[in-house]
Amino acid sequence: MPCTLVIYLVSIVVAVPLCVWELQKLEVGIHTKAWFTAGIFLLLTISILLWVILQHLVHYTQPELQKPIIRILWMVPIYSLDSWIPSIAIYVYNCRECYEAYAIYNLMGFLTNYLTNRYPNLVLILEAKDQQKHFPPLCCCPPLAMGEVLLFRCKLGVLQYTVVRPFTTIVALICEFLSIYNEGNFSFSNAWTYLVIINNMSQLFATYCLLLFYRVLKEELSPIQPVGKFLCNKIVLYLGFMLNE
Repeated sequence: MPCTLVIYLVSIVVAVPLCVWELQKLEVGIHTKAWFTAGIFLLLTISILLWVILQHLVHYTQPELQKPIIRILWMVPIYSLDSWIPSIAIYVYNCRECYEAYAIYNLMGFLTNYLTNRYPNLVLILEAKDQQKHFPPLCCCPPLAMGEVLLFRCKLGVLQYTVVRPFTTIVALICEFLSIYNEGNFSFSNAWTYLVIINNMSQLFATYCLLLFYRVLKEELSPIQPVGKFLCNKIVLYLGFMLNE
């Protein structure tokens, strides 16, 4: 780790400014400079990611917890490539969104695996808890039955996004081939608008189920601090979206 950290710091402090300076002398365009600099950070990011994954594999003592963590970590190079290769943006973007759905599902799997290992009678613990109301604006909906029903509904709510997103990705690629996709043009005359609405609704519902699951089992999940892990997941998503814009 110290060697990796030194290489990383030297690359940022020395290599990146040196490359930018050399590009400045060549009088290349600003977009080329930005693309080249981003490529350096992409390589550094992937090297750190591979080191982290390698550490998990070397210390593979809790497979049921480490497997979903490794799967979630692969979001980083996928999002980085999406920001770095704009020429095939639609294809990388849709693959990225599919993997984000898969990462959310693995986050749910990580939480449930942790709870199952630590609390074999998780269903009984849920049944003993007070009835939980829905978050606004769904507070007028009847609450879910505590116990196995709530656990199943929360899992199903997250899982539906992993089904919806690949389906809409296939539709988006077909629409792009037929020249009716029109990405970024918010108009009800093209396919992009409808697919964005469907994807956002599906993602919001998956996120809602995760939050509901956390609120019910907040005390049991406190040792692993899932809020920070969830925020890291979403920060990668939103920063990737902002960089693409």
